[in-house]
Order: sequence, then structure tokens, then C-alpha cells
Amino acid sequence: MNFFEQQERAKRNTSKLVVLMCLAVISLVAISSVAVAAILALLGQRDPNAPFMPGSWFAQTIALLDWHLVGTISVLVIGVVVAGSLFKYLQLRGGGKAVAESLNGRPINPGTIDLEERKILNVVEEMAIASGIPVPPVYVLEDESINAFAAGHTPQDAVIGVTRGCIRLLTRDELQGVIAHEFSHIFHGDMKLNTNLVATLNGILLLGLVGYILLRSAPFRRSNSKDNSALIMLAIGVVLIVVGFAGTFFGNLIKSAVSRQREFLADASSVQFTRNPDGIANALKKIGGYQAGSKIHAANASEYSHMFFSRAIGGAFSTFMATHPPLEQRIRRVQPDWDGRFTSPQLQPADAAMPDSDRSRAVRGVLGAVAAGTLAGGQLPAHTTPLQANASQDAIEAIGQPGAEHFAYAQQAIAALEPELRAATHDAYSARALIYGLLLDASEPVRSSQLAALEQHAEPDAYRYVLKLSAKLAAMDPRLRLPLVALALPALKQLSSTQYTNFKSCLGQLIMADKQVSLMEWALYRIVVHNIEPPPRSPNKAALGNLRDECQVLLSALVHAGHMDDSVAQAAFDAAASSLPFKDLTLLPRDALSAAALETAVIHLCNVAPSEKRTLIQALARAVEHDGFVTVTQAELLRAIADSLNCPLPPLLADVHAIL
Repeated sequence: MNFFEQQERAKRNTSKLVVLMCLAVISLVAISSVAVAAILALLGQRDPNAPFMPGSWFAQTIALLDWHLVGTISVLVIGVVVAGSLFKYLQLRGGGKAVAESLNGRPINPGTIDLEERKILNVVEEMAIASGIPVPPVYVLEDESINAFAAGHTPQDAVIGVTRGCIRLLTRDELQGVIAHEFSHIFHGDMKLNTNLVATLNGILLLGLVGYILLRSAPFRRSNSKDNSALIMLAIGVVLIVVGFAGTFFGNLIKSAVSRQREFLADASSVQFTRNPDGIANALKKIGGYQAGSKIHAANASEYSHMFFSRAIGGAFSTFMATHPPLEQRIRRVQPDWDGRFTSPQLQPADAAMPDSDRSRAVRGVLGAVAAGTLAGGQLPAHTTPLQANASQDAIEAIGQPGAEHFAYAQQAIAALEPELRAATHDAYSARALIYGLLLDASEPVRSSQLAALEQHAEPDAYRYVLKLSAKLAAMDPRLRLPLVALALPALKQLSSTQYTNFKSCLGQLIMADKQVSLMEWALYRIVVHNIEPPPRSPNKAALGNLRDECQVLLSALVHAGHMDDSVAQAAFDAAASSLPFKDLTLLPRDALSAAALETAVIHLCNVAPSEKRTLIQALARAVEHDGFVTVTQAELLRAIADSLNCPLPPLLADVHAIL
């Protein structure tokens, strides 16, 4: 099942969960109404002066179930659930960072010199670049167990969390298997589903908390009056506690059922990504053979248990509502010939560089296959690269499920970066300087104007880094621009709101220094802004067939980015337009395109259904691969558009034989 089908499935699952949780709330209202009516009948509250008749208790209960009582209970229960869910949702709106901090996670500094932490950062960076998603920040939980999680609403605000035991006890291959599993949750919409579950279950759990408060607040003073308020408060408190726990119980059952199926899918995706079933299988074996297992000791672990790589909580009750399949089942699915024995883990050497002998088997098997922008004999291929047949379409099929070839590309691209430039991606000041430097113009008058603007408006340290790194950035092969930007994103996400506002303003001044916006500048700016800023509020869902002008703008931009002559450009445009649901698309002239038009187009098209996004991206890809070659600007623009549509596009693979 491909990325777009998984997105559709995630939406259907979300809708089903909403229906199930609504049914659960309705059931809780019904149970609460009957229980309260029974209590009031038992206490004779309908007529305090009348003697209580045991034989008429059932009839009194039914009589009390009028619309006034049911309406009052409904308002109370629904109000508590909505308030609790809304509170938790607002608490988690910061994305994965909020979840990681709730679990006492500590962000790993991108510039850390700790070899253990550097090892996990390297694995995450490689997989992110291979996948076409922004490099997510990594958090460490100081727990000696072996576990990990991915959290967030979108790939843009996602984080990866790992335990200290995971870093220390797993080999690089095993870490790759675990992190690839977590990346699957990012691709397939599981994170948002998991976050919604946390928020909804928090609202139901709050019912029990309100009941506990009522129980503690009930006035138990002896009185000769016939006022039974204390008993009523006590009874209602008990009812709410029971109802709250019942709701949480059934909610957790729903959560567990959904989570177990998604774990099998993520395991399979991990194997497909790394082409190494032993990696994830051996990690699971070590969990089974380790005394600490995968248990998380953070106070909120049970709340987020369904987000982890393996079971985060223990006990017989947790086994009944396990959020993960048994280890044995998971291992046999990826390694059918397993002998049934677990492994006792040993501390791994903290070698961040990792010698060749420890590299993934899958990567060793594809070192001959390079991607557009990867090394060929130590050097990158020419700036216009011959593609494999259907390379763009193959990249689309690999969205959300990249292969070992993309992983090899990422490793080689990172290795091709000049060491000082790679180190600069890990610091907030130098990371800003890298983005500034990538936007410096080749023309000396424009470049001088840009540097003057930076000197006046940028942070002094960032400006000094620009001067220091500009020569190396100018000499860098342009195919390394996107990997460099991807590596810099975690550091850029550490900027304060004031720093980011200044950073964004400086980007605008650099781009407009020559009074125009190139396609490369727009693509670079769009990728940076889209992956740092929170997503804007989505307008109403749109149909692709109603967005003719937007499709025309994007398709024209990609055709012009190929530097084709008029006849070839028109042929490429027509070939791509034929697969879209329009009959009258026109190739716009280059001077008719603007940054504002591109921005409007991607914002509107972001709201079409996943299946229609696939149709659009396939059409754009046809324009790119029409003549069998791809320019750097085309590749960057296509990936910037796909990224803006929340469809992370892996690198396009080059025709190795044509290069060599």
C-alpha cells in the first residue's frame, strides 16, 4: 500500500475513531443518567416526605429518567470530555516537542560531540534526507530500557525520541531498523492519529477526576435534617469515577487495537526502507532478552504508550490491552526462520563515524547506484543529469517508502559535504549563515548589496559566518543545496520567535536584492519556511478539478526550470497536462510567473485529497522527465512543491550508466 493510500486510510481511521468515541460518550451519558436516576430514586429525592417503597424503586428510576435529568447529565459529561480533550489538544499543539518534554525528554544538541548522541543523529539525518522529509529534532529519554517514538502532527513538527539504552545497546544496523520504523509512523499519518487519541482519552479520564473531586468534597457532617446532599454528592462522585474508568478502559481497547495493526505495517516499512530485516529483528530480540526490556519509567508513559516502538508499560492489565503485538509475532513476520531465542544486549562502541564493516548490508549492496546529486567516483555528476527511465515516477512511488538506494544517496551526499559546512548546520548562528550564503547572487553588484543588507540587519555572529563560509558555499556543487538545508533545519527550529522573524526578514531582503525572485530562490525559501513555521489554518477541502489556474502555474514553472527551447518546453507541458482533468491548460510565459502565484497555488492545492495530489505530482514529474534530463532547479522546485503538499519526495535516481 503506497503513501497516498495510507493517507486516505489514516483519514478513514480518524473518522472511524471519531464515530467510536462519540458512541462511547453517548454510552457514558446513558450509563450516568441511569445511575444518577437510580440513586435519586433510592434516596427518595423526587418526594422527600414520602416513605421509600423498595418495590417501587425500579418504577421511580424510570420516572426520573426525563429529558431534564438526561439533558443535565449530557451537558455535564460532554462538557467535561470536551474540556479535557481541548485542554490536552492545546497542550500538544506544539507538536512532537510537547510530547517529548512531557516524557522528560532532553533535546540532543545538533552540534553535540558526544559520540553516542552523534551516532543516533547521523542515522536520523541520513534517513530524513533519503526520505525527503525535514530532519526531525532528536530527544533522548534518560532510561536504560530499549525504546523509541515518533511524535507530532505533521513531518514539519515531528520529533524522534530514543532512550539512552536504545543508543547504547543497539548497533548501527539495529538503530536504522528502529528509526526506519518510526519514520513509517511519520509518513503514514499515525502521529496525528495517536495525538488525537491522547487528547480524546484525556477528556474521558477527566470524568473520573471530577468524580474523585466530588468524593473528596462531599460534606460528611452529621445532621438531623432530611438534606441528603452529602449522600447525593458521594453517590454521583462514585458514579463518575466508575464511568470515567469504564470510558478509559474501552478507549484504551480502541487505542490498542488500532496501534497493534499500525505496528505491523511500520515493521514491514522498516524492512523495505533498509532492505535489512535483521536490523529491526535483532533490535526486538534484544528487547526480549534484556532485563529492563522496553519499559518507560516516565510518569506519563501510559498516556503515550501507543506511540512507542515497543511496549512502554508492564503488568498483567497492560498485557490485556497491549498497544503492541507480542515480540515473537513481530520478529517472525520479518524473520520467519527465527530460532525463538532472544539476545542479551551488550554495550556498543560509541563510534559516530562507524567503520565500513558496520554499515548496513543494504547500503553496501547498492553503492554502485547513485542518485541525482550523489557521488560518482568521488565527484558529483554534471549539473544536468540523465535520469533513469521513469525516475520521477519511481520517486513518487517511493514517497513514504524509500528504498536502500535512497539511503545510499543520503550517506554519499552527506559525505560529499565540506566538513566545515556540515559542522555549520549544527549551530543556530552558522545554520542561518548557510541559508543566507546559498542565496548570495553570483553577480558582484547584487552580492555586494545583499552583504550590506545582512551587515545592517542580520545577527552579527550570523553575518560573520556568512563571510567565513561564502567562498565554500560558492564552490559547493549546487546538488548539495537541499541536503545542506535539510541538515540545518533542526538548528533553525531552535530560533526564538524574535530571531526567526529577523531571519525571515533577512531572507526576503536577500531574495529581493535584484528586484526579482528566481525559481531556485522561491524553492529554497519555501522549503525553509514550510518546515519551520506551524501550518496555516487549512481552508475548506478543494477538488483538483476546481484548481485549474493553480495547476497551470506549477506546471509552467517546472517546464521553465528545465531551460528548454520553446518547442521542447511546449511538448513537455502538453505531455504533463494531458494527465490532468483539464482541456485548456496553457503554458504561461516565464515573465507571467511570480512568487505570489506559486505561493497561492501550493496553499490551495495542499487541500486536495491524497489521491488527487498523486495525480498532480505525477503530472509535474512527467514535465521534469520529458527529455530524460533534470536540472538542479527542476529537482529543487519539484521537491519544494511536493514538500508544500505534504508529500515528501525522495531524491530522483540518476542513470548510472549514462553518467559513467
